[in-house]
Amino acid sequence: MIITILTFIIVFGILVLVHEFGHFFFAKKAGILVREFSIGMGPKIFAHETATTTYTLRILPLGGYVRMAGLEDDEDSLKAGQLLSLQLNSAGTVAIINTSQKKLLFNGIPLQVNRWDLTDELWLEGYENGDETNLKRYQVAHDASIIEEDGTKVRIAPRDVQFQSAKLWQRMLTNFAGPMNNFFLAIIAFSLVALLQGGVYQTGNRVGALTTDSVAKQAGLKSGDRIVAINHQKTKTWQDLANQISKHPGKKTLFQIQRQGQLKKIWITPEKVKQNGKEVGVIGIQASQDHSFTAIATYGFTATWNMTLQLLNAIKSMFHGFSLNDLGGPVAIYSYTSQAAKYGVVSVINLLAFLSLNLGIVNLFPIPALDGGKLLLNILEAIRRKPLSSEKEGVLTLIGFGFLMLLMLLVTWNDIQRYFF
Repeated sequence: MIITILTFIIVFGILVLVHEFGHFFFAKKAGILVREFSIGMGPKIFAHETATTTYTLRILPLGGYVRMAGLEDDEDSLKAGQLLSLQLNSAGTVAIINTSQKKLLFNGIPLQVNRWDLTDELWLEGYENGDETNLKRYQVAHDASIIEEDGTKVRIAPRDVQFQSAKLWQRMLTNFAGPMNNFFLAIIAFSLVALLQGGVYQTGNRVGALTTDSVAKQAGLKSGDRIVAINHQKTKTWQDLANQISKHPGKKTLFQIQRQGQLKKIWITPEKVKQNGKEVGVIGIQASQDHSFTAIATYGFTATWNMTLQLLNAIKSMFHGFSLNDLGGPVAIYSYTSQAAKYGVVSVINLLAFLSLNLGIVNLFPIPALDGGKLLLNILEAIRRKPLSSEKEGVLTLIGFGFLMLLMLLVTWNDIQRYFF
């Protein structure tokens, strides 16, 4: 249980870190201020502040985010009448705005804030020391910081470093960078799998190694045999084999094999194994391996391409008959991680590649609140030659977020029923 939980946290953490780093890196290149880079959600555990970005670790190891200046969910949390304190720099302008009760500023000036502009003219005004007869205005430095109510210190967001101030192509690249990094991670992870295995498992129907005391070995199946059909269903690929074998747990099944140019028939009863909440059949065989340098060197690209095609076909099939069983949330990922952890590091890395590819593709769906939805708005802006109003974009994002949350709840509940009941 502990190993599974740690593996789950590490896998999920790598997925989020790689995805968000893509947004972070290209935002920086575009001159967009990244105010916070967070791994995890919820209350803050740790924070490290730099001149431009605050890096935080939060208590829930599910997800993460990059706070880019100027987006709808990144408004400064000042309220009229709020009590705060200010720290001035040597030029007499505000360097730090403290809105938190968790931190105290050395020589801080207490202020009841009345009005402010931290975007264009950079000033705030209010009543110092509670004296409502004397309204004072302070200029705010361009690189000033604000300490938020939870104690997190981040930069303010002047307009010139906001997301919308970047060129359209830079914003599009920043939005696409997260999924792009997931595709790169899949390529690297699959390449590492091939290297650690010392070869690449073939996609054909030739049997490689057999597990000791497996039902396949007991029935007379041998390494090098080609399984050409199962119960008269042709099996041209290893995926065909896996699909057919899994359909017959505990049932006597006819295997047609090709051995040294001759066709033979063998009856095998696949062993019952519970995987991802349902019983499937296994017979204890592995695909044959190609140990050549070329196969190992190119596997990261070929595996990513083949898996992408499979995922796209699976998505396409949903339009002909959608079921929640076709989707999986954190509970399903935890179940997959539990299975992978039993088989070792290579299996976990393989799962990481698969999940990274899934995350990259799903994030490109044209749904508001996802990267694909943001890219769609970028394309719309290019066609209209002007951006959608922030109000309309905010409404679309809220609708998309609501839809995703509802879908996540339904998928999670369905996963709980599948894997635990």
